[in-house]
Amino acid sequence: MLTLSNISIVFNANTPDENRALKNINLEINKGDFITVIGSNGAGKSTLYNIIAGTLKPTTGTILLKEDENSLAKNIMNDAEYKRARYIGRIFQNPLLGTAGKMSLEDNMMICYKKGFKGLKISLNNKMRQFFREQLEVLNMGLENRLGDNVEQFSGGQRQALTLLMAVMSKPSLLLLDEHTAALDPTNAEIVMNLTKKFAQDYNLTVMMVTHNMQHALDFGNRLIMMNKGEIISDIQNEDKQNLTMDSIVDLFKKIKVNNDNVLLN
Repeated sequence: MLTLSNISIVFNANTPDENRALKNINLEINKGDFITVIGSNGAGKSTLYNIIAGTLKPTTGTILLKEDENSLAKNIMNDAEYKRARYIGRIFQNPLLGTAGKMSLEDNMMICYKKGFKGLKISLNNKMRQFFREQLEVLNMGLENRLGDNVEQFSGGQRQALTLLMAVMSKPSLLLLDEHTAALDPTNAEIVMNLTKKFAQDYNLTVMMVTHNMQHALDFGNRLIMMNKGEIISDIQNEDKQNLTMDSIVDLFKKIKVNNDNVLLN
């Protein structure tokens, strides 16, 4: 569905501060994949997301997107971030970034809903409001009764759950989750993670989720990617991922990291 080929990015090239943030990344993301992404700070996780989303342009490489099984793969390297937002959704760690606080709940949802129906004129009416209420009931937060309230009145947990729902409603080809529960308290984090799992299964979403929570990395998804120093050092899939434990994943990361560091030194 999404293919990254030989993706590299260099910051401050040819200066004393030169930084090869990503090094020849090759990655194929299949329709319906739920990929958890782990790695230490500076491993390149956020940089990879920024390149996929179009926030950054790589120094070298190509990105091909196939939106559905009936479409041809297209090169999206020159698509601006706002254009990619039509088919790539992204949820950030900060729950305030995914919604417009000064706008009403129904207006926020209307904007996202329109994004999922390219070229169609859809107006906000009673039928649409009832549809929004039905969608909001899934969150079990009582927001279906607050369509007219500005989103800035909601808690961080409510806003992040709402952001997740709106991202699903916009029907993205790929959903990027960038530590989307890290800023929430444990109760709200669990709620949002349960909703993430439910939406991914119900809508057959293709998801990449960066997390520092090793338990989430183990419990969610069919693939686990480890990154270190701008490289993907391991891609563990399906049954191999299911057989991982907390101890084995830490040991594996240490072993691969040491081997890679030794290769670089030699």
